[in-house]
Amino acid sequence: MNVFRDAPQLINAWLDMLWAERGVSEHTRAAYGRDLIAFSAYCEGVGKDLGQVAREDILTYLGTRHAAGHSARSSARALAALRGFYRHCLRQRLIAHDPVALVDNPKIPRPLPKSLSERDVEALLDAPDTETPIGLRDRAMFELLYACGLRVSELVELSMSQLNLRQGVVRVFGKGSKERLVPMGQAAEQWLDRYLHTARPQLLPMGESDACFPGRSGNAMTRQTFWYRIKHWAKVAGIEKPLSPHTLRHAFATHLLNHGADLRVVQLLLGHSDLSTTQIYTAVARARLQALHDEHHPRG
Repeated sequence: MNVFRDAPQLINAWLDMLWAERGVSEHTRAAYGRDLIAFSAYCEGVGKDLGQVAREDILTYLGTRHAAGHSARSSARALAALRGFYRHCLRQRLIAHDPVALVDNPKIPRPLPKSLSERDVEALLDAPDTETPIGLRDRAMFELLYACGLRVSELVELSMSQLNLRQGVVRVFGKGSKERLVPMGQAAEQWLDRYLHTARPQLLPMGESDACFPGRSGNAMTRQTFWYRIKHWAKVAGIEKPLSPHTLRHAFATHLLNHGADLRVVQLLLGHSDLSTTQIYTAVARARLQALHDEHHPRG
């Protein structure tokens, strides 16, 4: 008896197993189901059933998806569904060989980080009302974030003992508790000094916290609160571009490269363990330079 003749039943049995044994979400279950039904229809169109599929059929199918305009991410999900389904069939001894075993996953291009122009950054830095303690705190946070390229978690978790204004550096504990020293630059140092001597004592009248940037509770500000603050001041500054919590970190790296900084120096400042992680910013810098060339060059 050829169990593959009733493809929908076989597919549903595998999907039910995924839900019962692995707890996959209904969204994933439905997506995998659509992918497998689509592949089953393709096989039927070329005169095969799911049990007769070879590696070459998988590759040809992926090629037809690409030609039809499907994204690499969409095809990667479809291949994940096929991979799981055929592994299940192999364990159940419904097939002798797994046709997906030697098929590589499609390469999914990494999205470019969202960044801001230097003009946008200046507008964002100037947005907070520095005549108020909270506004001055926010200005100091933005200046330090942009000057040092910190992760938001690194910024909000900063303690007073990590700052050295005399030497102009901040000691940062990044992912995996890796420590790095990052220069903060003159502008950030001046704003931080002003904040620490005027606004922070007002935000912490009892001085009971070591948090550099306290929230309303007196404890270290949460990442969610900082995200709210940056969105608020971006709106005040009239910035309509999409932002992320790491917008200023991305701008820090991109602007350094635009001005000729060495990639390995940027890697050290960002705290990346792998240079390939930093290299994505070279694409952002090239894209920005290309846009400037197209806009301003007479033959752009």
